[in-house]
Amino acid sequence: MKENTQEIEPYEADGVVYHVDTCLPLIDAFNRNKLKFKALARHSYPGDRLDENTLGLNSIGYWDANEPQDWGLDWHRNEGIEFHFLESGSMPYSQENKEVLLTPNHLTITRPWEAHKVGNPHIGMGKFYWVIIDLGVRRPHQEWVWPDWITLVPSDLTRLTTILRQNEKSIWKTDQRVRDCFMRINKAINRDVKGSNASRIRLLVNYLLILLLDLLNADNIVLNESLTDSSRSVQFFLKELEKNLSENWTIELMAQSAGVGLTRFTHHCKRLTNLTPMRYLTMKRLEMSKEILRENKDLTISDVAYMCGFTTSQYFATVFKKHEKCSPNEYRLKTGVNNSELV
Repeated sequence: MKENTQEIEPYEADGVVYHVDTCLPLIDAFNRNKLKFKALARHSYPGDRLDENTLGLNSIGYWDANEPQDWGLDWHRNEGIEFHFLESGSMPYSQENKEVLLTPNHLTITRPWEAHKVGNPHIGMGKFYWVIIDLGVRRPHQEWVWPDWITLVPSDLTRLTTILRQNEKSIWKTDQRVRDCFMRINKAINRDVKGSNASRIRLLVNYLLILLLDLLNADNIVLNESLTDSSRSVQFFLKELEKNLSENWTIELMAQSAGVGLTRFTHHCKRLTNLTPMRYLTMKRLEMSKEILRENKDLTISDVAYMCGFTTSQYFATVFKKHEKCSPNEYRLKTGVNNSELV
């Protein structure tokens, strides 16, 4: 099979571009004949190309590993909702802060903002399916928009959407009907030639959603409307911000990335952190700089400043001294790292 991918930016909102996962470890494993793999996909996902008859379906496929593997998919997010299903074998799986060992008939659900990984660090031996549907959202408070070929009646689709948005449960044990549905998806993917099975794939995805609704309704899930509040979107952004402190952030860009208005973003940030957004950003940058100063004796103060997102070393030194009552070099010396580098 040819892993045909396209470098396409799949989604942009309020000036913020969201990138999809490219599944490079999976492609590499397939190229090394470590497993069987078949998928239909669009954007940068690997697989044969999906056509316009299934717009909104970004990837549907499976891998089948029947020997020990030496790879895994590290922490990542998808730009749509993703359903995983394990038909056979076992698979280490983590979502947010939860780690489990999937066994046959386990189904997982990851919303667009939920980080997850497969493997610990390597995947297990097993047959593993996925379906990724773009809903036009990247944050918990945004309204979901399903593809127009999803044919559930409005009341059922609203109920399914509400349950998926207002609970955080991610793993279910399913029944034979779900297993049979994925096995039929397997056949439809295998027999597809340039979109020839688009009708079957659409039908099977709709049937999967009906089965999922049955499963969720039977589980008596307690809904939590606060999970769709804009404050949760800000909370997710602030968590992500800690990994992107070197970016040239303004308060406007932070609000855009969180997907909320400037006033609302400032309100939620102050409530969640007791700090204004720019003050919170500065404090996180200072925390990062102290860690770097303690652990990297060979870096100049200028290097540290730029790594942490400060525009100049002079500004960094001024802010640092104001908060720590000593210069960056003095801090480095008193924390036990000997370094004669000057700014």
